[in-house]
Amino acid sequence: MKSLAEQYSRSVHHIEVGSEFEGQRLDNFLLRSLKGVPRSHVYRLIRSGQIRVNSGRVRPSYRLKLDDLIRVPPVRQRSPTERTFKKEDTDWLANRIIYEDSRILVLDKPSGLAVHGGSGIFLGCIEALRYLRPNLPSLELVHRLDRGTSGCLLIAKRRSALRRIHQLLREGQVHKRYLALVEGVWQGAETDVDFSLTANRQKRGETFVRVDSEGKHAHSHFRAIERYDLDATLMEVSTTTGRTHQIRVHAAHMGHAVAGDERYGNQEFNSTMKNKGLRRLFLHAISISFVWPQTEEEFFVSTSLPSELRQVLDRTSTSR
Repeated sequence: MKSLAEQYSRSVHHIEVGSEFEGQRLDNFLLRSLKGVPRSHVYRLIRSGQIRVNSGRVRPSYRLKLDDLIRVPPVRQRSPTERTFKKEDTDWLANRIIYEDSRILVLDKPSGLAVHGGSGIFLGCIEALRYLRPNLPSLELVHRLDRGTSGCLLIAKRRSALRRIHQLLREGQVHKRYLALVEGVWQGAETDVDFSLTANRQKRGETFVRVDSEGKHAHSHFRAIERYDLDATLMEVSTTTGRTHQIRVHAAHMGHAVAGDERYGNQEFNSTMKNKGLRRLFLHAISISFVWPQTEEEFFVSTSLPSELRQVLDRTSTSR
């Protein structure tokens, strides 16, 4: 069967939304359906109004409803050679799936790997998983992690599971915990940080996030675990909102930027930590938990701090 990109490359077409896609974000639906079309181009089509729903302009985050009619303009498909995967591209996944059942799987994402392909990125976690599991047509990211962040990444295997967890995310019922090494000595044991955030996409396609009272609500809870003579503190951070770069921006706004953060961090501190062996962002998604609706099953999964981050801590003296 031809992909939508192959079918619709030369003319305008309309897609009627069936029940299996009800509740899915428009951008996620199109990115999965228009195989071979660059991610940046799909977003450009939505934002320019060339892709419409029920004849109206909508945002990429619009959630599809049953019988919605999506207008898709002519699109250009990448050449097949650009999208050819090799077995070695996905070999690393074998030991990275830390939990799996009939509804979801959890990947221990390595730092430096994007969760999805995009501008300048050939292969992301979700593309690799779809290649590895061609028998699972509905694999979708439940949430995202920054490219430099490692740890628990949740992927839905069924549309029904995706809808249920997204509802929990909107209600703040999914609890995510991270470990972060931050600049300076954090005062106090625990701190709630409630600063709304606004994301701006720059010309080169990079996203820069800032604290903005008119932005989207974001809440992070910081708890100090260990303080170091190097004027650094190991923090446990829990979140119930998942804004882009949330922890990194909240930490920097509090005057305690995350170690290794080239975008929001302190370059002098980063240089000092590099001498301790840090070659990446010191931010790791250590666990994720929630309660399944209807069945009331408790779900919890966790993963250890990567060895390269443990070694940095071992080289750093604790305060007395």
